[in-house]
Amino acid sequence: MFLDRFPRPLRLALYAGATAVLLWLCLAPQQDLPSANVGDKIEHSIAWFVLTGTGLLLSHQRPRAIAAYAIGLGALVEVLQATLGFGRQGDWRDLLADTVGVLAALAIYALVRRLRRR
Repeated sequence: MFLDRFPRPLRLALYAGATAVLLWLCLAPQQDLPSANVGDKIEHSIAWFVLTGTGLLLSHQRPRAIAAYAIGLGALVEVLQATLGFGRQGDWRDLLADTVGVLAALAIYALVRRLRRR
């Protein structure tokens, strides 16, 4: 994968940018966000799939650490949504949807690695 050849500081900056965008989408007031009209849980799964996939593209050597970071970030987002008072509500089912997205990205990652070895 060619993205893992970028200098480490650039890869970290790209992943921090992806994290910042995701945090904005999750913590901004609901009325300030674009509507995707696909359902909240699907949006969560897609967002965490993209975050995890981006991490795996940037650093494919550390899939467990990337997955743990993504799930930890999902848990943090739910706590922040429940406590910050921006009109958002924390929901354990959102964290479950986040985890589904992370697991889907890991499954595709494992499949691609297996196919590349052959």
